Amino acid sequence: MNIKSLSSHKSHEPERSVLYIVGTPIGNLNDISFRALNILKNVSLIACEDTRQTKKIMSKYEFTNNLISFNKHNSLNKTSKIIGDLNSGKSVALVSDAGMPSICDPGEELIRDAKSNGINIICIPGPCAALTAIASSGMPSSKFTFEGFLPRKKSEREEILLEISKSEKTTIIFESPHRLKKLLGELKEFCGGGREIQVFRELTKKFEEHLGKDIDEVIEYLEGKVVLGEITVVIKGIDKKNRKSEFDEIELKKEIYELINAGLNLSEASKYLAKKNNLTKRVIYDMYKNQSHLKN
Repeated sequence: MNIKSLSSHKSHEPERSVLYIVGTPIGNLNDISFRALNILKNVSLIACEDTRQTKKIMSKYEFTNNLISFNKHNSLNKTSKIIGDLNSGKSVALVSDAGMPSICDPGEELIRDAKSNGINIICIPGPCAALTAIASSGMPSSKFTFEGFLPRKKSEREEILLEISKSEKTTIIFESPHRLKKLLGELKEFCGGGREIQVFRELTKKFEEHLGKDIDEVIEYLEGKVVLGEITVVIKGIDKKNRKSEFDEIELKKEIYELINAGLNLSEASKYLAKKNNLTKRVIYDMYKNQSHLKN
């Protein structure tokens, strides 16, 4: 078992041959910590997702340092150099454009490689859009699921949306502004328009905005509007007492087949049963498809 004591690093930071994971503001530059500033000012170099974003912090707090670009486009080429710098005794700070590094960015791979090379890792905690959003939402937060950005591939995307529709836990999603309306349409299809949701735009910034009570309300509010800024979506899970039992599901499957055998097509049967049982049409549709797949 590899056990390391890191207490010495925290008394006179930064230390040689340490990779510091530094949380930076998600919008408001005043949110940076004194400890984070000390690290950024005094490490040998800073590995940045975008050097222009990091320079904004440096400009505000009036310091300079050595910057190298480290992002999804060059991480494979830059990782070995950073590991080499660390092994040679340099200290390195890893920062993303905003928030905690390694959350939806290539920092995760650098940290894993550094650990496999026996390099000490110390995290300087800081802002996180996902936690800021769920804390502001008022939704259950003792247990939650973070999905980051949903995959683009349709089958993978629909699989996650179906999981969200059935989950009892609060779900947090990141989305780009130009794709938000598409996501809301998908959430309505899978979860129903009445599902409680909040959309957070530009968290901690001047034009911070919290939208919504349910999916339908957010869709209506955004109709005809151009969406700008960083987006975080928080979706409330279903109440446990409202979850269908296995017996209910069996009965629903029987009803689907009875309606189809009586002459309705799948879309018509799904629509009828969804309204009757206060479910989404997608849940009924997938129930039938899954059962048909098993029979085949």
